[in-house]
Amino acid sequence: MKERLDEQTMALRAAKELQNGWYVNLGFGMPTLVSNFIPEGRTIYFQAECGILGYGPIASPEEADEQGWWYVNAAAQPVLLAPGTSVFDYGEAFDMIRSGHLDLAILGGLQVSEKGDLANWQLPTYQGKGGTIGGAMDLAEGPKRVYVIMTHTEKNNKPKIMKKCTYALTGKECVDLIFTDLAVIEVTAQGLLLKEIAPGWTVEEVQQLTEPKLIIADDLKEIEL
Repeated sequence: MKERLDEQTMALRAAKELQNGWYVNLGFGMPTLVSNFIPEGRTIYFQAECGILGYGPIASPEEADEQGWWYVNAAAQPVLLAPGTSVFDYGEAFDMIRSGHLDLAILGGLQVSEKGDLANWQLPTYQGKGGTIGGAMDLAEGPKRVYVIMTHTEKNNKPKIMKKCTYALTGKECVDLIFTDLAVIEVTAQGLLLKEIAPGWTVEEVQQLTEPKLIIADDLKEIEL
């Protein structure tokens, strides 16, 4: 079986897209790892809907003991405070999200469609068994950009990049860029543009694991870190 990128590497690749001065929300799961890979020379203001702005990398247990365990990201992981970090309540956090003040949200995904629809909050097996969409819909629609980090397929190799999402939608036509363990794909008006591919994989192999037809970028290259 060919090797796929691991979660840390996917987060590292996504972090390369962060531009100096951006305000960025990192969603639950793999996206929280992005704060560990801030590009050198860039200042990024990470925001969490629990009410924190300007935090840094995920803290070690020792660092959290020293600093206190009050400051956490979307996954309730302790994070280091950067100079100028501010804290506030949920209402203010969602005011920032809903009013378009965030440059980017990086979210996890269960499915993404060829039009950029996102499903990331409920599996069919959990329908009717509780759970709510929470703030996911706000993060899908409020920020100026939405990137998704997810595995390219489910564990049974069923595609997660679909012609049409079959899971409950979080947002419609909201995703701009997809980072998977096999590829970097841009959502365009013409379709899904395959821009980068994992080392050792071919276009044909990635296409077999992707439901919609991919457009191959003229400058297609291996994923660079």
